[in-house]
Amino acid sequence: MSEPNANAIPSTRAANRSRTHKLTISAMLSGVAFLLMFIEFPIPALIPSFVKLDVSDLPELLAAFSLGPVYGIVVTFLKNLLFSVLHGTSSAYVGELFNFVMGSVFSFSAGYIYSRNKSRKGALIGAVVGAALMAVLSVPFNYLLVYPAYVVCYGLPLDAIIGMYQAILPSSDSLIKCLTIFNMPFTFFKGMLDVVLCFLIYKPLSPLLHK
Repeated sequence: MSEPNANAIPSTRAANRSRTHKLTISAMLSGVAFLLMFIEFPIPALIPSFVKLDVSDLPELLAAFSLGPVYGIVVTFLKNLLFSVLHGTSSAYVGELFNFVMGSVFSFSAGYIYSRNKSRKGALIGAVVGAALMAVLSVPFNYLLVYPAYVVCYGLPLDAIIGMYQAILPSSDSLIKCLTIFNMPFTFFKGMLDVVLCFLIYKPLSPLLHK
């Protein structure tokens, strides 16, 4: 019989510590993301007031860069799970599903590209690509799923929703125009705001995220 490999035990312990650390940081970032979901505000001059700006995707981006792209999805999922359980939903969970899909696309894309090129440039490229994908995909998701659900859940006619956009830009006379002219650039701006904040705080938080 072969003798046990003495080097395997320290290696296993190190792997367990790394896994425990990643799960701990993911749980912490999920809690922060959950709290950030409550800090939101409208920008009525640029988009109807029911569309609000928040930075709850920031912890997902931190997780994707520090722990790996899959952990960006994990934080996004846990954030929305906490929100659904502790706060409840007013959109039959469609809003939470949309938030999960958009946040996952954003954080996973950014984290994946960064994992292939671990440099500041790689992180920036990944984050910009993630924000752009999130913005583009927000249009069909909103058009096919989110806004029809809002019409049913809130009893708000689609014409009334479009009218809110027309109050800002009269030529936006269809939902697809509204989403393309307003929501898509707004979503990209929201993602890039998260990117700027991430670049500002990542280095100070790096010892906590990596150790």
